[in-house]
Amino acid sequence: MPALLAEVTRSGFVESLHHGSVLGLLPSGDVGVSVGAVEDLVLPRSCLKPFQALACLSAGAPLTGPALAIAAGSHTGENRHAELVVQLMGGLPLGLLRCPASWPEDEETRRRLSEPSRVRMNCSGKHAAMLAACVASRWPTQTYLEPAHPLQQLVLRTVEELSHEAVAHTAVDGCGAPVFGLSLHGLARAMQGLARTPVADAMRGFPEYVGGTGHVNTSVMRLLPGVVAKGGAEGVLVLATAAGHAVAVKVLDGNPRATTAIGLTALAALGFDVSPAEEHLSVPVLGGGQVVGEVRVVFQRP
Repeated sequence: MPALLAEVTRSGFVESLHHGSVLGLLPSGDVGVSVGAVEDLVLPRSCLKPFQALACLSAGAPLTGPALAIAAGSHTGENRHAELVVQLMGGLPLGLLRCPASWPEDEETRRRLSEPSRVRMNCSGKHAAMLAACVASRWPTQTYLEPAHPLQQLVLRTVEELSHEAVAHTAVDGCGAPVFGLSLHGLARAMQGLARTPVADAMRGFPEYVGGTGHVNTSVMRLLPGVVAKGGAEGVLVLATAAGHAVAVKVLDGNPRATTAIGLTALAALGFDVSPAEEHLSVPVLGGGQVVGEVRVVFQRP
């Protein structure tokens, strides 16, 4: 059964509750935290991006440094992000990008623009990397999002190898790419494997391309060097340390506001020091511009 993971308080009143599941693995691979229905299927959403980036790298895409980080990230659409996406396209027509046109998530950048575009969409780095992989492997570029495409089949095999389980469901993500369903336990195992790859190294080295200005994933990685943090839509989050700890979170109502606090609390329960990121262990609730409550983690480690 899903468990109560976090509650939202306002002026001493419990206003909302977040139920879900969280799974934490020790470097040995043993389960250190298991709360809720950790064997239930989840769609990782953008938490899948690091594995998609790893598949692109395996297919020969020339991805290093910031380019590899943005392939694994959900960028905020700042100029540096858009410029790198164009660079990743390597002269290919931008019309080949199959992600939807979008406004950037960065508000300052959005105010300067007159219309949405595909390069500003938070998944455009992943899509550009997929096209680069297709060019490198001489695969079709027009159909790169089809589940039967060689690249997507490589992503599927990558996910299954790292998670040690068969993908149980294939869906269409918000950006149009296939997203592969796993148990939360399998997702944590996959993150544990990913933590030792060049993708994780790039994410750690260039966290501003995994998210961007003000993005919580970027902040966590800067505050906790060696940690990889990647959130996904509908309340999913994964964390992994260079030492081998791994955490996967799913909040059932899909709201992401508590996921980082939940994930860091689980990471602390595994024995990892998260005190430098203490500011993310809860989320302030405002009333009239003043703090009147908080989003706080309440799950108990079994």
